[in-house]
Amino acid sequence: MSANAAATSRHPRVLVIVASDPRESARPAEAIRIAAGVGAWRRAEMNLYLRGPAVRSLTEFADELVDEDNFTRYLPMLAEWERPILVQQNAKPLGDLGEAVLKYREIDDAELAVVAGEHDIILRF
Repeated sequence: MSANAAATSRHPRVLVIVASDPRESARPAEAIRIAAGVGAWRRAEMNLYLRGPAVRSLTEFADELVDEDNFTRYLPMLAEWERPILVQQNAKPLGDLGEAVLKYREIDDAELAVVAGEHDIILRF
């Protein structure tokens, strides 16, 4: 198989960037629902990055979040991915998480730029 054929046969890489506060907006819950749903089909490689207040999406207290059912239903699906959730390094809400419901990896803005460059599609919520 030629290099071009191999490149075109791979699944697109999708980065979902969430920056909204899940205590005030339904956007983070919807982003997680979409990422889990699309990822379940295995037709795209999905990655999730939480920035600023969106880091609160990983809290063990989903009842404090808008559309809590989407967090309790779809976050466990993300745990099946072979990669951690990416989160903004030193984001203020990290200290308030308690026990995070999923494994995550902190990255700085320079690494986010590299990660974003490796993806075919970027969705912002």
